[in-house]
Amino acid sequence: MNILLFSLMACLHTIVPDNDSIMQSEAAAFISSLPAGMQKRQETAVRKAVGGDSSSLDSVRSSRNSAFNPPEDVSCIDIDGRYRLYRPAGGTAEPLPLLIYLHGGGWCFGSVNSCAAFCSELIREAGIAVLAAEYPLAPEYPFPHALQFCSEALRWAHQNAVKFGFDGKRISMGGDSAGGNLALCAALGNDSYPLKSLVLFYPVVKAWNDNSVSWNRYGEGYGLDSGIMEAFNDAYIAGGDSKNPLVSPFCAVSERLAALPEILMINADHDILRDQGEEMSRKLSESGVKVTRHVLPGTTHLFITVPGQPSAFRRSVTLTSEFLTEK
Repeated sequence: MNILLFSLMACLHTIVPDNDSIMQSEAAAFISSLPAGMQKRQETAVRKAVGGDSSSLDSVRSSRNSAFNPPEDVSCIDIDGRYRLYRPAGGTAEPLPLLIYLHGGGWCFGSVNSCAAFCSELIREAGIAVLAAEYPLAPEYPFPHALQFCSEALRWAHQNAVKFGFDGKRISMGGDSAGGNLALCAALGNDSYPLKSLVLFYPVVKAWNDNSVSWNRYGEGYGLDSGIMEAFNDAYIAGGDSKNPLVSPFCAVSERLAALPEILMINADHDILRDQGEEMSRKLSESGVKVTRHVLPGTTHLFITVPGQPSAFRRSVTLTSEFLTEK
């Protein structure tokens, strides 16, 4: 009987899903749960706003801007309508490392509320401070408005480090999707304020249709359709140069890339931006930048800001916590 029980337990153990298969299953369920035609409606809203009618886009923004109440062990204060600062509740004696975080949303929607769950969970796991930035949105405020705001956030963090208990030598910047783009571009344009590292979740690094395998394979039905990404690009660039390195950091010369700090990049597997992330990672490495890149198996875009892929979300929090606290 004991041998039989042991054999049964061993068999049961072999069929327990590993974390990769759980992420894949959650991503499939997430995709199935997305409302039919949602991305097309959002694309239309963005394009109407580019034409001067922002009513539909305002509705999309409202739907993605639900108030968030942080857990009791996380302190949260809003500063001048520009920033939201998260810290461990109760305070600490030592200055804290700081991550300046920039939300995604194609430069056109999203807010400090949309990234609040990630910021809060990172505080709980890493014990650092996070400064989320409420940057201005396109198409009303196209390039370079958001980038200038994010660069100002870096300056503000350094100048207010003592006041708010930051360690000025351990200030990092990060973001998801368009927010990852802004973090990378702010670092490229930064010559004045030290950055310890960058944390990039499925960042936009080429603001055009790159005709990659992932762009073509996952261009519809995977959380970020190619049509809405092109609408985002048009709204943000507003007729400007898509090959400007401060719009598309992939276009930056190696000498400029070489000045970047260490980078953690996390890509979704089934995502139009996956392959440009791989190309960017390779170009950075060839320029001498230390890059740690993860592709979370089976996952799709949005796992940082939209509920539905909890294992990918949790894995991202842990990877970020380990990366930042090791710095």
